Amino acid sequence: MAGIAASISWLGSQLSCCHNNLPALALSLVLLALLLDYVKRRKRSSRWPPGPTPLPFIGNLLLLDVKNPHKSVQDLEKKFGPVISLQFGWRNMVILSGFKTIKEALGQNPENFVDRPEVPLFSLLNRGKNCGGIGFATCNNGWREQRRFIVSTLKNFGMGKKTLEKRVSEEAGYLCSEFKSKEGSPFDPQILIYRAVSNIFCTLAFGDRFEYSDNTFLKLMHVTEEFMKETIRNLPQLIAAGSWLSYFPGPHRKLQKRYGDISIILKEIVSEHKKTRDPTFPRDLIDAFLEEIDKAKGKPDSSFNEQNLINILVDLFMAGTETSSSTVLWGLLNMVNHPEVQKRVQEEIDEEIGRVRSPVMEDQLKLPYTCAVIHEIQRCADVLPVATPYMVHRDTEVGKFVIPKETAVFNHLSSVLKDETMWEKPHEFYPEHFLDADGQFVKREAFLPFSLEWHLPERGRN
Repeated sequence: MAGIAASISWLGSQLSCCHNNLPALALSLVLLALLLDYVKRRKRSSRWPPGPTPLPFIGNLLLLDVKNPHKSVQDLEKKFGPVISLQFGWRNMVILSGFKTIKEALGQNPENFVDRPEVPLFSLLNRGKNCGGIGFATCNNGWREQRRFIVSTLKNFGMGKKTLEKRVSEEAGYLCSEFKSKEGSPFDPQILIYRAVSNIFCTLAFGDRFEYSDNTFLKLMHVTEEFMKETIRNLPQLIAAGSWLSYFPGPHRKLQKRYGDISIILKEIVSEHKKTRDPTFPRDLIDAFLEEIDKAKGKPDSSFNEQNLINILVDLFMAGTETSSSTVLWGLLNMVNHPEVQKRVQEEIDEEIGRVRSPVMEDQLKLPYTCAVIHEIQRCADVLPVATPYMVHRDTEVGKFVIPKETAVFNHLSSVLKDETMWEKPHEFYPEHFLDADGQFVKREAFLPFSLEWHLPERGRN
């Protein structure tokens, strides 16, 4: 270590005397970065998980196929096993794969997986202090405050109740009417399904649904979809980047533009709510949030402010529409590809419910095969191949390895939903995965389309 300290001291002296010599300055900076990278690797313990050797500055970013990153992860799993270390830029990361490994990590040490890694990009998206949103925010008092508010408010407006179930059923009726209006002509169902699913969120957040042809609705969906695509495509690079990101061109510029477009639309909707709301009778999530903003006046540290309202609406809209829309589309595709399954589902519904009314949640026990098909659709759809990362807030043992404090941890959910040790036919559409010998529905332990997060303690610590 004495030699390293001496080297750093020498480089410092070179930097101080070569500020007028740009080539020498550039070379000194490169050497300093290489030295710091070397020091960082030297500090890793012998129980640091295995992984590919990172390159200086960029780490392992070149190993990831940006169009199909989870395929890159699968290739790494074959070489290094279920616990893999990577380096994106200067940031250390670990990827956990397979049901056994992920269950051990999150099940035995749930209190360690309660935080999210800081993403400097978010400061470019108006997500600073007290306006971090809800989806990717680091755990703090503001996050806890918003989580309690959102869970409580969404329940008040029907989440998990018959009122929401009624809205879903009504929207399904609108969707079916649109399908019928095509009169057998070919069309792309993705657009209509995305609109229908988005409208469920709109009824909770905005108080009403949009017509499928509404210009504001269409624009909101378009810019949100583009923002999601750019985020997913560039997530590793965006997480790896430091605060210096704002000084350079790159994909974050597109994200800034898309996020600004989304914010403009949502601000217009919020502005309309301000004009028409009755403080004694909140109609939706926006009204309820505006009421909290009024209560928080004079409290500069409150997370109830208009920018945070916009950020939370973006988080909820993206989380609730993209994954659900994709799942419905996969369901449609599987019914087309497996007409025998579609026929059996229809027969079960006709026999137990008839065609006079739509199925409701209370009918689940009567429809074991239909429930099995729905779960198998989710398993095969695999709409979230790699879950949103956690950040461990203390050193955490996983098998024979130790994940150091403040390391970002990704759960590779595809490896769980296709785990050959947990599923009889992991790479086939097989509804019998969720049926017992008597034909009754049974939920499988390895059915984790959105990770083990519901088993974790509430994020946040003092």
